[in-house]
Amino acid sequence: MVFAPPPLLPAPLPARCAAATRAVSASHHGGRTAPELSGPTPRVVVVTSGKGGVGKTTTTANLAASLARLSLPVVAVDADAGLRNLDLLLGLENRVHLTAADVLAGDCRLDQALVRHRSLQDLHLLCLSKPRSKLPLAFGSKTLTWVADALRRAPNPPAFILIDCPAGVDAGFVTAIAPAEEAVLVTTPDITALRDADRVAGLLECDGIKDIKIIVNRVRPDLVKGEDMMSALDVQEMLGLPLLGVVPEDAEVIRSTNRGVPLVLNDPPTPAGLALEQATWRLVERDAMTAVMVEEQERPRKKGGFLSFFSR
Repeated sequence: MVFAPPPLLPAPLPARCAAATRAVSASHHGGRTAPELSGPTPRVVVVTSGKGGVGKTTTTANLAASLARLSLPVVAVDADAGLRNLDLLLGLENRVHLTAADVLAGDCRLDQALVRHRSLQDLHLLCLSKPRSKLPLAFGSKTLTWVADALRRAPNPPAFILIDCPAGVDAGFVTAIAPAEEAVLVTTPDITALRDADRVAGLLECDGIKDIKIIVNRVRPDLVKGEDMMSALDVQEMLGLPLLGVVPEDAEVIRSTNRGVPLVLNDPPTPAGLALEQATWRLVERDAMTAVMVEEQERPRKKGGFLSFFSR
């Protein structure tokens, strides 16, 4: 029997709030108070990595929070069936009662499965399924495509749909990237993460996703200076993709995760939080980094080293 998805019939999304929770510092963006949104909306962006543990879900949570603070409505989708974590990072773990699986089974409307953030009125969370449960096989890889189409048809569609892709390149990966038009590839500057990122970039391109940008996470300038860690330039040279952001190692990330409060909401802001805010601006404007940290600009290159390892 061929499965046919039920009508989703989403109710109108809540209206955008008049202002963001707090203004992004204009001094980091040439005096501008808001970025210029590029392209038609909603923009469907998948955040992926290939390798687990590189900060993909943390990045998704902070990009979503930053977008909402800019008064850009966003639906953050946790596409990991059975092992979701995005609700924890947003502090919404006790408020998720209905999921996309319930919507597609005809048990609820899409608007009923959307969980609005407590303080960020423009941020909603949608989980693919409940913890420790699997998505019914009948739904197949088009699950999120149907969800994205329903959000597009809503009277007040979001500006962004951010999909937190599960680790690996199996069926969950295929489901997560199916509706995406853009991708943010999160990696750390180590050889295992980069090999997986390179593989994922190839799969994204084969799926027709050409707008791929990278965020290099957990960069330590002291190790970069000593040539014990690859720089953002090294990573960009290896992957051949534009940089969306370079996020330094920051102990505040752990505290933020445990509190369920995105790092970009910290006041005063931390280095990693500022880097993620700036990455959000570039995402909105479809821009890429044109500069890197000073430690990397004047760093002499040793003969051989990390990149020679990959060219062998």
